[in-house]
This record gives sequence, structure tokens and C-alpha cells, in this order.
Amino acid sequence: MIFRQLFDQQSSTYTYLLADPASREALLVDPVFDQAQRDAALMEELGVKLVWTLDTHVHADHVTGAWLLKEKLGSRIAISRASGAEGADRYLGPDERIAFGKRHLAARATPGHTAGCMSYVLDDSSIAFSGDALLIRGCGRTDFQQGDARTLFRSVREQLFSLPERCLIYPGHDYRGLTSTSVAEERLYNPRLAESIGEQDFVGYMENLGLAHPGRMQQAVPANLLCGRPSEGSFDLRKEARWAPLTYTFAGIWEVQPGWLEEHLREVQVVDVREPGEFNGSLGHIEAALLLPLGSLNERYATLKRDRPIVTVCRSGARSAQASVLLAKAGFDKVANLAGGMLRWRAQRFPVEGGAE
Repeated sequence: MIFRQLFDQQSSTYTYLLADPASREALLVDPVFDQAQRDAALMEELGVKLVWTLDTHVHADHVTGAWLLKEKLGSRIAISRASGAEGADRYLGPDERIAFGKRHLAARATPGHTAGCMSYVLDDSSIAFSGDALLIRGCGRTDFQQGDARTLFRSVREQLFSLPERCLIYPGHDYRGLTSTSVAEERLYNPRLAESIGEQDFVGYMENLGLAHPGRMQQAVPANLLCGRPSEGSFDLRKEARWAPLTYTFAGIWEVQPGWLEEHLREVQVVDVREPGEFNGSLGHIEAALLLPLGSLNERYATLKRDRPIVTVCRSGARSAQASVLLAKAGFDKVANLAGGMLRWRAQRFPVEGGAE
């Protein structure tokens, strides 16, 4: 199975990608709206097709990416029937399955953090995605969205601690950089929910946490009750239209293909960031390219026009990728890297100045 754990730094949210290597069907657990571009790029690079997004609950600290990924990739949305959310393609009850190729996740109702919390268990019980019901040496709060400490205590004990001890637990969040735990570890060491702790002690602890509400709660909860669909007028997919047919890589780089650049050379500024010897060397250079070596780019980018798009170029696309990031940080809003650099440009037999056959 293809498996990736992804992280949103702003909300400390984990998103999980699972894919069946034979069918290439994939699903995402707890996608984040602000990371939809990243997730789509990763799936493109891995060659998998997103068929489902699953949320463990109606989040209060970030907006789910479910709706946006459905708009971009045609995936379907699944969430707990008890969540109260509208706009899903499937509402899940306990023990229902979501298939991706020959694999599946089984839903387990784990309310308590919110009334509609659901955990998902891989078909062989080797992995469980617990959302906020069970965190690494902790658990989600129970003081809003119909949360209830007694309900959470029983959910974890009955639905998660009943899994095999070897089962790995992947939580919805972690705020210390921890990535996973196991049923055995949490049953023994969880300071709130370990088997040595009684229900009344847990309830007393949870009722006295005194936590402030999440900063994005007023924005996130209404959007998540619509499976991440923004309110009318707050988001327009057309705003994502760019000045060229760009590709976003999992490394966070916007790229343009040589064929498009060859047809639109007069419309852009081509910035070659190689050294002078390379610029005039065997690979040659693109007509009208401006030579600004990467090492001096920060001192010389003032010579570039801000109202014209920029395509950065180097031998293979590595240095120019870094150059595109530097220029974006400097405030140039239409910048892309030439995919594959001069090696691909020459391989596709586009014209150069200088160079050797």
C-alpha cells in the first residue's frame, strides 16, 4: 500500500494519503483546504487517482479540503452521518467501509470530542486514523460542538483500545512533532485515558482544562458543515487561473513546459541563472535570455520588469527552481521554472543561441 503522512503547520493537522498500488485508487483522510494544491501535486507525481476524501469530524481549527479537491479532481466526499454536515456524497455509519482498489477503511463511531467524530481502521487492523478522539498521549477537548467527556472515554476504550495492541494510531493533530503511536502504548501510557485511569477521573480532568477556543473556529465550523465549501463570494476557482498552463510540484515549485515557452518567448522574461561559462557553453542558451547567475540574483533582480512574467532556466531545473522561489519572495507574482531546464529544451530540439550539436 502507498502511504504518506502530510502536515499543515498552521493548524498542526495531519492529512493521510492511502493508495492501492494495483488500481492506483487513493483516498485522503482529513485534507486541509490550504494544502489542496500540495496534495494534488503529490498524487500527480505518485500517479494515483483520488476517489474519496474522508473527514474524521467537523473541524474547528481549519477548513477541510474536501470540497476543493472534489472541484479540482472529481473525488467524492464521505463523513459521519452524525456530523450534521451537508454536501457529502456519502454519510457513514458504524462499520461501513470505504474502498480504494482492493483495500478499504472501516468506520468506527468515536464521538465525544464532537458528536460526529469517526475513526477509520485499515482492513487488516494494522493502522487506525483516530482524528481528535485519541491523540498521542492525549485526546481532543470535549467542551464544544456537542462534546462529552464520558462519551469520549467510552469511545476510546470500546472502539480504539479494542483494536490489536500492534495497531498503529495516526492522530488528526500533534503539537510536539510526534507522528504516531500504538494501541499498546496508549493503553499503558496515555495520561488521560490509560487503562489504569477511571472514568470519573477522566471527566474531572476534562471539565477543568480551561482552554481558549480555536482562533479560526468562527470561520472553520460553518465552512466544514458544508464539507469545506466557502460561503458565497469568498472563493472563486477562476482566481486560480494563471498566466500560463503551470504545474505545481510537491516540492512547492511552479513549472512551465518547454513547448509553451517556445511558443510564448516574446511574452515573458527568460532569466538564465547559470554561470557565464555555462551560458555560453555546449548547451547554449535560449534566445533573449537574461544572464543573472543564482549567486548574484538577490543583488540584480531589480533589473527585471515586474509587469511581465518570468521563466527561470538552468541546466537541469534545480538551480532555477530555487531562483523562482527567491523571486517570488521578492514580490514577483508571475514566476515559473522551466521544467527540465536546458537539458530538456535541447532534447526537444528547440532553438538555442550558441551551443554545440
